[in-house]
Amino acid sequence: MGTLYQPLESTIQELKVTIQDTSLVFPSEETQKKPMFLSNIDQVLNFDVQTLHFFPANSEFPPEIVKEKLRNALSKVLVPYDFLAGRLKMNHQIGRLEIDCNAEGAVFVVASSELTLKEIGDLVYPNPGFRQLITQSIDLLEKDDKPLCIIQVTSFKCGGFAMGTSTNHITFDGTSYKIFLQNLASQAFGDDKPLAIVPCNDRSLLAARSPPRVDFPHPELLKLEVPIGEELNPTVFETLEEELVFKIFKLNSSDISSLKDKAKDENAPHAKVTSFNVVTAYVWKCKALSFDVENNSERISTVLFAVDIRPRLNPPLPKSYTGNAVLTSYASATCHELEEWPFCKIVAMVSKGAMRMTDEYARSAIDWGEFYKGFPNGEFLISSWWRLGFSEVEYPWGKPKYSCPVVSHRKDIILLFPNIDDGITSSSNDGVNILVALPIKQMEKFESYFNKFLLA
Repeated sequence: MGTLYQPLESTIQELKVTIQDTSLVFPSEETQKKPMFLSNIDQVLNFDVQTLHFFPANSEFPPEIVKEKLRNALSKVLVPYDFLAGRLKMNHQIGRLEIDCNAEGAVFVVASSELTLKEIGDLVYPNPGFRQLITQSIDLLEKDDKPLCIIQVTSFKCGGFAMGTSTNHITFDGTSYKIFLQNLASQAFGDDKPLAIVPCNDRSLLAARSPPRVDFPHPELLKLEVPIGEELNPTVFETLEEELVFKIFKLNSSDISSLKDKAKDENAPHAKVTSFNVVTAYVWKCKALSFDVENNSERISTVLFAVDIRPRLNPPLPKSYTGNAVLTSYASATCHELEEWPFCKIVAMVSKGAMRMTDEYARSAIDWGEFYKGFPNGEFLISSWWRLGFSEVEYPWGKPKYSCPVVSHRKDIILLFPNIDDGITSSSNDGVNILVALPIKQMEKFESYFNKFLLA
């Protein structure tokens, strides 16, 4: 059955990191200076995403060599990814953000830790100390300069190292970030290899139609009542600071198979019983019922989840499209319904939400951004890093031991990410880790429901 992940006792939060060098990296060839159009999806994602990739020691690639190879590789990929060396700016004439592809550079940070990877301990459990492995843009000396890409390489005493990246979400979604990593890795070999995948940087492919046409109500989007051009670049959710506890719940492949069996319904043959759909439905039920309010049974709960629209558009977007090509799908029900419905019906609601994202619906959502500024509207968002495959990227020194996001203090975002077996993230392992952050009373309820429903 599903289990609660137990963090290793040896996990420590003070990583004793020293920054040794911070420099700008420029494209290895001259690039064209130009403004880059940003889609309505890109426009509302003006915040940084931090990701960590841990590598064990490799005697053929000591950290000094790794740092040089990564720095050179970054310089090379900044030619096809010229926007990464640019800066965000507001075009006040049209009230839209755009990227000024001005070759001002990405940031490369060299650091070292006094610890070994073993001394750091648990890589899976969300460790606040991991923030020391990524330099934030606000920490840089040039306060007025806001680079879109920062890479920090931190070496450990054992010879292992961490590669931390901070990229503005406007630059990539999860799929395009994975392709960026593949291209960065390919250029680190230093043998004039071509790019693993040639990126498609034409973001006008997701421009609104002319004239824009909103054909659906889009309850998953919340309007902000501010004049266009004067918004404060909202993030996905706004939350109050409160004391939260973090826990990781694990579902192995057997648990997921069991959930799929419960989700099968002869009366709903069109519902897709996928691993993601059953896990999302299960988490939704537990999260909604753990809400600590009076008359919770009649409260409407809405779960949000991202859908990659690349294959859903007509014609489909190129798989190598670099911009944000995800939109928010949703499923809604009262808490009473979530408690009483058979599991197959909850899964069918999630499946219906995913299937709602057709070409027509996606184009309508994009056009909605021509009339309003806003962000996803729901109780919580499930952010899936489960199948993105960051740990499958092959560098000259091998694949990462583990890749993970740097976790934020948010109760309204639940993360799904791969299991790790014997210290290695396995693509063949169909299990999933579910990271939940909640106030302690809600967490106690969530844990109780999580264990009870799986046995039902």
